[in-house]
Amino acid sequence: MTHKVSLSLLKLADYRNYAAVTLTLDPRHVVLTGQNGAGKTNLMEAVSFLSPGRGLRRAVLADIARVGAPGGFSIFAELEGMEGGVEIGTGTEGGDDGQIRRLRINATQAKSVDELTDHLRVLWLTPSMDGLFTGPSSDRRRFLDRLVLSLDPAHGRRASDFERAMRSRNKLIGEGRFDPSWLTGLERQMASLGVAMALARQEMLGLLGGLIAQGHGDPAFPSATLSLDGFLDGALHQPAIDLEDIYVGMLQDGRYRDAAAGRTLDGPHRADLMVRHREKDMDAGRCSTGEQKALLVGLILAHARLVANMTGHAPILLLDEIAAHLDAGRRAALFDRIDAIGGQTFMTGTDRSMFEALGERAQFITVTDGHLSV
Repeated sequence: MTHKVSLSLLKLADYRNYAAVTLTLDPRHVVLTGQNGAGKTNLMEAVSFLSPGRGLRRAVLADIARVGAPGGFSIFAELEGMEGGVEIGTGTEGGDDGQIRRLRINATQAKSVDELTDHLRVLWLTPSMDGLFTGPSSDRRRFLDRLVLSLDPAHGRRASDFERAMRSRNKLIGEGRFDPSWLTGLERQMASLGVAMALARQEMLGLLGGLIAQGHGDPAFPSATLSLDGFLDGALHQPAIDLEDIYVGMLQDGRYRDAAAGRTLDGPHRADLMVRHREKDMDAGRCSTGEQKALLVGLILAHARLVANMTGHAPILLLDEIAAHLDAGRRAALFDRIDAIGGQTFMTGTDRSMFEALGERAQFITVTDGHLSV
């Protein structure tokens, strides 16, 4: 049985356009309505900071504090989480190197933001993601890694360690320092981390693809066929130790080429997520705008269901402006799907009537210039 994770209290101070605001909630879904610029997405972004990373906008910390605020911002939440009731506080304070993020869980300083994944998983879909299938591969990699991170919290640390080792290698070869003792050590480290990243991505896509296939034929949201391209193509079935040797060989053979290019040309940082419309057997990038939106919504919902199945706890979903480009039938189907997943979902829109099909399953909050009313 899937257990529900839900916020009961959210307090913000000096956050975006909120000087101070308190939002008291029950476990139902949350619908935030109001005019553009009122602060709906800001509330969602605050919830996204209850997960590792830079939030749903990938914002620079210094840009988040309210204009004119004397210090940084703060977010405080009470929720029924994966380990029971928990209080989470996060925010920023000034330091010699600019704004520094702090995190306290049950009034105790956390060692790492990764500790957040012990209590909840947060997934989101925003309008900026509408161009995912036609945009640069870096956007799809970032999207893919967030999907992996929600199932494998260690994935983020592996990715950051890989980037650090790769930057060191790039610096050495860029300076013409081809000392094999230094480079081989870095390349071995890159191979261990890079292969682990690739295998984690592949495993997650296999699990997600299997789940999507079970729901094949949903008329509201077309299903996706998923695959990886651009790194160790067709070889990921081999043992990890063999893959690491293959990648080390690629890096060693490509040292002078990479030096000329000014970057490492082979690795998990070059992989791409390939998505096809299963029913039409068509690349997602060639589908209509409406089909792409429906594909993306279906993909997020399937992944939320996978997270619920794998962890036993439904994730918190953040769906920004989700109803704007869906017809009435698809909106009703969406609400039924998120209900079936079993978690608490936050949704935003300018028109409350678009969410009428939710009925008593949601609590409705009106946002007006940084002020909230029920």
